[in-house]
Amino acid sequence: MLIHPNIDPVALQLGPLAIHWYGLTYLVAFGLFLLLGLRRLHHQPFALVQGPGAWKKSDVEDILFLGVLGVVLGGRMGYVLFYKPVYYFSHPIEILAVWQGGMSFHGGLLGVMVAMWWFARSRHKPWLLVADFVAPCVPTGLAAGRIGNFINGELWGRVSDPSLPWAMVFQGAGPAPRHPSQLYQFLLEGLLLFVLLWLYARKPRRLGRVSGVFLIAYGALRFLAEFFREPDDFLGLLALGLSMGQWLCLPMMALGVLLYRLPRHNT
Repeated sequence: MLIHPNIDPVALQLGPLAIHWYGLTYLVAFGLFLLLGLRRLHHQPFALVQGPGAWKKSDVEDILFLGVLGVVLGGRMGYVLFYKPVYYFSHPIEILAVWQGGMSFHGGLLGVMVAMWWFARSRHKPWLLVADFVAPCVPTGLAAGRIGNFINGELWGRVSDPSLPWAMVFQGAGPAPRHPSQLYQFLLEGLLLFVLLWLYARKPRRLGRVSGVFLIAYGALRFLAEFFREPDDFLGLLALGLSMGQWLCLPMMALGVLLYRLPRHNT
């Protein structure tokens, strides 16, 4: 079995200023989104729009700015409401203490959806068209975030068979070898999802289908990865032996199916 390398979470120290690896992975995620968003401008139907409604580089930049706000605000509020509502309602000032950790992907997704609605409304574009534009640009950012989790030695996996060649001992998780679930999620929700969704989105699709495929595929891959990830110690496993992450994936996949099956005349 392997030993987690216990990488220093601080990548660079400049006097009192500390630059953390996790912060750098966020910068990588935002940079990749901008790069992929500019590539999306060459895909149909975005490349076909002409005149005042044409998609521009500034649109990608504005979507990124609003998306960052959605990720941070939605991610934090999702963690508060989905994972520790009783605690934070008793300590409301700590909701602002984001530096102490505590973000929810599913909350961040809701925050991004609201941000994309705001962008679509302000630019007089169909909300689903904006969502279809954004969806293929998201998985690389998720991959970067999982690398940050691995560097920090957090969100480790469940105890595994010691004979597993890549089983890993994490500091703070006891002496038992565990699944490096951060890397599983990096490969599944990050790289694999990106390849599948990018290839699917390169061709014209009915409005809402790219977003629907993202929700279905991410939900399914995250649901699978959660079987190898240690559930939060303050929650444990919930009904039917599923984790909170798995339960949150179910309505996500259901929404994806609805978007994928939207009748043509409603789009």
